[in-house]
Amino acid sequence: MRDPRRLTARYSIESSIEPERAAALLAGEQSSGTFVQVPGESDELRSRHGAEVTAVRVLGTVAPSLPSRTAPEKVTAAEIELEFPMENVGSDLATTLTAVAGNLFELGDLFACRLQALDLPDAFVDAHPGAAYGVRGTRELIGLDDGVVVGTIVKPNVGLKEAEYRQVVRDLARASIDLIKDDELMTDPEYLPLATRVRVAMEEITAAEQVTGKRTMYAFNITGDIAGLRERHDLVVDAGGTCVMLTIPVMGLPALAYLRSFASVPIHGHRGGLAASMRHPGLGVSYAAWQKLARLAGADHLHVSGLGSKFYERDAEVSENVRHLLTPLGRGERVLPTLSSGQNVFTPHPTWKALHTTDLLMLAGGGIAAHPGGAAAGIESLRESWAAAVAGESLEAAARRNEPLARAVEFFGAGAR
Repeated sequence: MRDPRRLTARYSIESSIEPERAAALLAGEQSSGTFVQVPGESDELRSRHGAEVTAVRVLGTVAPSLPSRTAPEKVTAAEIELEFPMENVGSDLATTLTAVAGNLFELGDLFACRLQALDLPDAFVDAHPGAAYGVRGTRELIGLDDGVVVGTIVKPNVGLKEAEYRQVVRDLARASIDLIKDDELMTDPEYLPLATRVRVAMEEITAAEQVTGKRTMYAFNITGDIAGLRERHDLVVDAGGTCVMLTIPVMGLPALAYLRSFASVPIHGHRGGLAASMRHPGLGVSYAAWQKLARLAGADHLHVSGLGSKFYERDAEVSENVRHLLTPLGRGERVLPTLSSGQNVFTPHPTWKALHTTDLLMLAGGGIAAHPGGAAAGIESLRESWAAAVAGESLEAAARRNEPLARAVEFFGAGAR
């Protein structure tokens, strides 16, 4: 009996053969088939376990996007849809990714292959806990009922010694910033080990809380060997930390799911390395497909790039990334979209206009650290810019009544990043 629970994967492809044949080839490669029929590959087995081509839409001829063994001048572009029986993969994330985004990229007859969308059956979604904290839990931990969560990255991102690091955290925590995070490059170096950072940061955050009444959240980067993941998590939690960070593409979805199984604080999901499988329009996995698996695996925050950022994604793509994360999925909390990469006082207005939500974490590294008035002025300028955007007040009008914002407009308006 064929499993009625189906995973639906939609791809953009280019092929040197008819798109219908290419789709069938892909379906066979990723389920029960191979390049030639083998003993044991019965009709019953193919019927039960074979991926099924459910749609092919021919788009026309194009120049090949990717190299292969042959070099045709033109190939056929198409959009195809495949259904995979859930029985093939169960609810395992690694096996699922292997099925929908594995060996298919190797096929010589394909000159483009990109997983654009992934629809998962309820049984698959319900098998995963999803985000434990997300938007709501993060707000509760930092004591922020509404408004954008304002955060930053320790800058310089690598190379600080203990005393220098302490001063950076002290200045930020005493300015009542909502969240500080390690850079993805900062894990456990000899000159400033994770244990030292945790001790120093929590000393400064605790001391600042006595003055300000606010406890800043710090996302400590615990990316590293999987065997030590729990030990590093416990190091943070035992010191009073309220967030850990994992670079998901580097560690993999199973590592994220493993961390989620015991984490007692939010997981800040960094996407470093994701663009290697996402940036080329003819290859890899779209953010729309990837984010579903990362959310099911347990990320509470996920990076989405940023509007007007220094990275490659267009603003419309970033907006769509945000909307995906704020759309409920299964039993997990809504994931907090994390804006980064060149954020400063000029980005709140277009961000608000595009999204009309403040359920966002805005990470401004240079946008805070480079403010000519220092970190506290940088934080204030961002909050003032966001307040103006939400209130429908122009940035220029808001700057006339707030000096830190005025100085930030002058500085970042001159092209600084």
